[in-house]
Amino acid sequence: MYHKKKRSLINLPMLLRVSGWLMMIESLFMLIPMGTCLYFRESDWLPFALTAAGTGATGFVLSRHIRPSHYSMSKRDGFLLTAMVWVVFSIFGMLPFMFCKMPISLSDAFFEAMSGFTTTGASVLLDVTHMSHGIHIWRATMQWLGGMGIILFTLAVIPMLNSSGGMLMFNAEVTGITHDKLRPRISQTAKALWMLYFAFTIMLVALLWSGPMNFFDSVCHAFGAISTGGYSTRNEGIAAFNSIYVKVVLTIFMFVGGVNFSLIYRSLRGEFGALRRNDVFRTYVGLIAVMYILFVIGITTQGTYEGWEDLTIDPLFQIVSTMTSTGFTPSNFEQWGPLVLALVFMLMLFGACAGSTSGGAKIDRLLFLVKNCRNELYRCIYPHAIMSVRVNGKVVSNDIVGKVIAFLCIYMLLISIGGTAMAAMGVPIIDAFFSAFSCMSNTGLGAGITGYGGSYEMLPDAAKWLLSFLMLTGRLEIFTVLLLFAPSFWRK
Repeated sequence: MYHKKKRSLINLPMLLRVSGWLMMIESLFMLIPMGTCLYFRESDWLPFALTAAGTGATGFVLSRHIRPSHYSMSKRDGFLLTAMVWVVFSIFGMLPFMFCKMPISLSDAFFEAMSGFTTTGASVLLDVTHMSHGIHIWRATMQWLGGMGIILFTLAVIPMLNSSGGMLMFNAEVTGITHDKLRPRISQTAKALWMLYFAFTIMLVALLWSGPMNFFDSVCHAFGAISTGGYSTRNEGIAAFNSIYVKVVLTIFMFVGGVNFSLIYRSLRGEFGALRRNDVFRTYVGLIAVMYILFVIGITTQGTYEGWEDLTIDPLFQIVSTMTSTGFTPSNFEQWGPLVLALVFMLMLFGACAGSTSGGAKIDRLLFLVKNCRNELYRCIYPHAIMSVRVNGKVVSNDIVGKVIAFLCIYMLLISIGGTAMAAMGVPIIDAFFSAFSCMSNTGLGAGITGYGGSYEMLPDAAKWLLSFLMLTGRLEIFTVLLLFAPSFWRK
C-alpha cells in the first residue's frame, strides 16, 4: 500500500537555500566598503574582501548544493526564516569590525552590526573619526538595507519567492498591524517600495552635498536619515557641521522616513487625498506640533537656550529624530530639563507610522488603544452600548484590537525585564531602563553613561547581548521573534 511521505514541520532545506541567496546578496553589498577603502587607500579593504568572499562562498554552497524536496514554505517557515536572516546578516556583518585596523571584541561587533541592520543606531564605538571610510560606509549601508527591510529587498530581486512564501515573509518583516499590497504580486510591491526608497535616498544625498557636507558624509548621513538609523561619521554627530541647512534638510527627510511608504507611493501615483484622509498620518503631524509646543515650554522653563535656533530648529529636529527612531541629536537634550526627557520617553514609545522605516510601537497602535479605551469608558456609563473601533473610516475587528493590546503589554513587559536584568548586571538603574527602552524602540538614544558624548561600549558584554536581542525583537515587532520560543511553534 502506498503511503504519502509526510512533510516535516519546518522545511529546513528551503530555509537554508533562501539563506544562501541572501548571504550572496550581503556579500555583494560588502564590495561597497571594500571599494571605498581601495579608493581612499586604506588597509581595511582586505577584511572586507575576505569577509565578502567567505560570505559569498557560504551562500553559494547553501543555494546550489541543498535541494529541498518541495519549494513551498509554511507560516512557520516564514517566521523562522525572517528572524534567522537578520541574525545571519549580523553575524557575517560583524566580521569587518573584528578584523579592521581598529578591531573591537565579538560582543561589541555583534552589537554594532545588529544595531546597524535594525536601524537602532546605538554604537559601541567611542571615537568614530579614526575609523576607516570603509567602516563608515558599511555602517551606513547596514542601516540602509535594514531600513526598508532585508527580506523586502530579497523579494524585489528574487521574484521566485513570490510563489514560495513571499507574502508570509513580507508580513513577518514589514512593520504594522495589517499590510496592503500595492501591486498584484508581492515582488512588484517590494520593487515599488524599494524604488521609492532609493529615489528619496538620491534626493537627500544631493541636497546634503549642496550644503557644508562633502560627498562621503552626505551619503553616510543620507543613508542614516532615510532609514531612520542615525549612525554618523562624527563623534559630535550632526552638531559637528553647525549648519541650520543640514538640520532643516534632515528634519524633512526623517519626517518622510516616518511616513507609511505605501501611502506616499499612492499619493505620488495620483491618489492625492491618501495622506490627507489618513487618520494615522494626521495624528503623526498633530503629535509633532503638540510636542514642539511642550518642548519649547520645557526649554524655556529650564532656561537652557541661547538663541532663536534653540527654540525653533533644534527642538523640532530632536522631536522628529526621536519620533522616527533616527537618533540624531543636534545638542545634549538632557540639558533641556526633566520635562523634555519625559517627553522623549513618550516619543520613543510610540514612534511614527507603521509601514515606515521607523521603530517604536507605532502611532497606529496608539490610535487603536486610545479609541478602544474611549469606548470602554463610554460602556462604563452605558453598558449595553454597541461600539466599535474605527480607523480611516473602517471598523477594526475585535481580534485586531486584542492583538494590539497584547502587543503593547508584551512590549512594555520586555522593556521592564530588560531594564531589570541590566540593573542586576550593575548598570545604573536610569541608564539600564533608558537603554532597554531605546534599543527596544530602535531609537539608539542614550542617557547617562550611554548619553551625549558617551557610548554603549561602557556596558558589560552580557548587557550588549541582551540589548541586541531587544533590538531584533523591536525591529521585527515582537511576535516574529517570540513565537520561536513558544513550544507550540515546534509542535505539529
